[in-house]
Amino acid sequence: MAGYTGTKEDYLKRLRRIEGQVRGISRMVEADTYCIDVLTQIAAATSALRAVSLGLMEDHMSHCVMRAAQSSNEEGRTKIREASDAVARLLRS
Repeated sequence: MAGYTGTKEDYLKRLRRIEGQVRGISRMVEADTYCIDVLTQIAAATSALRAVSLGLMEDHMSHCVMRAAQSSNEEGRTKIREASDAVARLLRS
């Protein structure tokens, strides 16, 4: 079971809202909207995706990592490495 299962619907609502934002950005580009206005909307969508990422990471740490650490030290270390790698990928993006 995924760590975010309890909040899955909330994540899906947020992702659908972000999807709408991205479609709106496409329409702005099609309509030759002023560059700064498009960039502002891109920043908003990026921020929204980052918020979803942080929520998922928190859920992962409090559920998946916690459960693995309780199971065994080796499984805990594996999940911590996995989470660290995910954080590194998020920071590069």
